[in-house]
Amino acid sequence: MMKFKSKIDLWFILFLIVIFGLILISLAYDKKWIGFSFVLFVIVFIGYLFLTTSYTIEDKKVFIKCGFLFDRSIEIQNIKKISESFNIMSSPAFSFNRLEILYNEYDTVLISPKEKKRFIEAIKKINPQIEIKVKP
Repeated sequence: MMKFKSKIDLWFILFLIVIFGLILISLAYDKKWIGFSFVLFVIVFIGYLFLTTSYTIEDKKVFIKCGFLFDRSIEIQNIKKISESFNIMSSPAFSFNRLEILYNEYDTVLISPKEKKRFIEAIKKINPQIEIKVKP
């Protein structure tokens, strides 16, 4: 079993800190504690997603997990292509430096493993037929 954590862009974290920080300060200043509590809950939930997003290779499958919101397994033998992507579509990835996995006939998923090269090597060991389109 090999587990890969999601890469998290620093600018994304800084953006969230600034936005949520300003909202929390404003709500605290206005003494709107219900709103403050709700925003605090959202921050904790986002932190939970950051901590639980991972990609695991086990038993010839890739397991993609993002909290309780996204849980998918893909047979590595069904993967046709892995390519770099900077697509901003919603996905279990916290970086815009992503990999797009094309599997089955037309299914795709975007992920952002911290160790892209090691992730691709582990996949290729199981299925060397996968087309890889990433910069060296």
